[in-house]
Amino acid sequence: MKSPAARAFFAALVLLPSYCISSSYARADDWGCQVLLCLSNPGGPTQYAECIPPIQRLWNELAKGRAFPTCSGVGFRASSPGYQPYSCDVGYRLMSRIGAQGRQATCVSETRLAVDSARCAIGAEEGNGFARWVLGDGQRQCTAYMSARPSTRIQPHFIDVTIEGVGTQRVWF
Repeated sequence: MKSPAARAFFAALVLLPSYCISSSYARADDWGCQVLLCLSNPGGPTQYAECIPPIQRLWNELAKGRAFPTCSGVGFRASSPGYQPYSCDVGYRLMSRIGAQGRQATCVSETRLAVDSARCAIGAEEGNGFARWVLGDGQRQCTAYMSARPSTRIQPHFIDVTIEGVGTQRVWF
């Protein structure tokens, strides 16, 4: 169990049952805790048969515009659901730009990248960032911040699950 996701899942697996089954009466938030536990499974929210009914109920409730269920217990908590429909490759960060079609998401390189030397002509500025000459390793090189089209996430919604002593994990759904 080297991955943080696996450690978080198994820690929740140990903590959650003692919280949810601490009395003979069902709690109103049991379903929210089941959803949280199932979503945090590194193998997917429906890997185990016990998770299929609460996750199917979650999808049905969210499709009707209802709120994400809550769960609170000793040693763990979940954030409110977030929405992030786009992602960028490693080395790029997601930014928002105003373009011809209004506000658009774009990925911009975190560092300057080498580009064609023609881009460093005096006053040359293109859509992929202002190019300039830099010295590196004793050589002059034309560099610019580059932009790229972001990827669309298959699962754009997320919650951040925090388990004390283990850490925080972002769960996408």
